[in-house]
Amino acid sequence: MNDRGLGRAVVLAASAAVLATGCGLSAELDREADPARTGADARPGRPATGPPVPDPPGSRPSSGVRDPSREAAGERPPHGAHDCPASGVRVSTGMVSATMGLRAMPVTISNCGTRDQRLNGYPDVRVRDVDKRPMDVTVLKGPEPITRLDDPGPHPVPLRPGESARSVFVWRYSAVDAATLRGSGVYVEIGPSAGAARQTVVPEGGLDIGETGLLGTTAWTKTTG
Repeated sequence: MNDRGLGRAVVLAASAAVLATGCGLSAELDREADPARTGADARPGRPATGPPVPDPPGSRPSSGVRDPSREAAGERPPHGAHDCPASGVRVSTGMVSATMGLRAMPVTISNCGTRDQRLNGYPDVRVRDVDKRPMDVTVLKGPEPITRLDDPGPHPVPLRPGESARSVFVWRYSAVDAATLRGSGVYVEIGPSAGAARQTVVPEGGLDIGETGLLGTTAWTKTTG
């Protein structure tokens, strides 16, 4: 498969991963993969020259994986209401989509408890490296200036038991050492809002955001279907 075909395949995969958000990520990824096709509306992106980031020792692939050290202490990823966190919500992450230098990852929060929940705004996020040290990452409320992406902004999102909401995290590739994972956001702590309890997830492949960088988020939006 040539470079153009590979880029198009990545775009299609990314579009499918975040289709439920109802936002314009697919169009932005399309511009990244084929800027010539969109003419003056295209925006240049940094090429994704970095190597793939391996999973950290002891982690397990798949979205929504909790901190392995916490699993060892008995905090297993919830699979139903009987092991739902005390907060009544469960956080999980989807596949990281990449084309050129742009990265995107859907984040889902599910009401796994028995009481109604209410969201209004953006996730509360902290990024840690492979040694669990906080990284110098600026978390933005909104996707700009990283990319042009529809953001609904803060609005009431009521969640009945069993319902979910979603945010999309976006960032640009920055240098990561594949051997040491230096520069990779291996552990991501996500809460429904500032001051709420965060849950630690280990996104497959990590966030190749570099030692310093920007992480954009979209406001929580209720999922359908």
